[in-house]
Amino acid sequence: MIKVDVNCDLGESFGPWKMGRDEKIIPLVSSANIACGFHGGDPLVMRRTVALVKKHGVAAGAHPGFPDLAGFGRRPMGLSPEEVKAAVQYQIGALDGFCRAAGIPLMHVKPHGALYNMAAQDMDLARAIAEAVKEINPRLILLVPAGSRMAAAAAETGLAAAREVFADRAYEEDGALSPRSKPGSVITGEDEVLNRVVGMIKTGKVRAITGKEISVTADSVCIHGDGEGALVFAQKLNGVFAREGISVVPLSQICGA
Repeated sequence: MIKVDVNCDLGESFGPWKMGRDEKIIPLVSSANIACGFHGGDPLVMRRTVALVKKHGVAAGAHPGFPDLAGFGRRPMGLSPEEVKAAVQYQIGALDGFCRAAGIPLMHVKPHGALYNMAAQDMDLARAIAEAVKEINPRLILLVPAGSRMAAAAAETGLAAAREVFADRAYEEDGALSPRSKPGSVITGEDEVLNRVVGMIKTGKVRAITGKEISVTADSVCIHGDGEGALVFAQKLNGVFAREGISVVPLSQICGA
């Protein structure tokens, strides 16, 4: 049976502002990327999300981003590699504290939004993130785009890396995600998204936004928890996986952490 992890960005509410339906989605995924207070989340939300993850036996991961609540971490920022490293360590440390208090391990790290996209292309930023993760815990798994600078930095620093694909995002021919500002970058047709995910897992191929078929590696599939239909999609995805002989497992069973 083919094995794949399903990860979702969660815990992104803060103060009186609520995003997503975390309590419903968490039981449907194997890995939770929990916001650490910079692009979303706050201490109380982080604590509650860790409790939900523990309750449902889902792997906890840190989801560090740029310090940009107003822009939800999706706007590029000109932080130096040193600043990025410090910001990532600060956020991982905060979530790790909540995990320790709850008696569960922190399993992985996945950068968020603009930080993720920039580090995928910029080796200096990628190294800063990889070094930040390794210095805190060299057993943490780093979620990365296949063939990216982050994947190279993880290999360079000796970190385990899980290569992820995105269910609802279009790709450029070089394997990068199409910018959200580009028409067609977010795929909304449910059947199309489901078919793309199964194809990426089973064939290692996907059609880029230009129409060209490109290679991808799917250790993990990302579901965006802030999407309108995220809950329904997660339910349908699990049903499709069951029919296609695809088993959903945590990253530790894929990366051997």
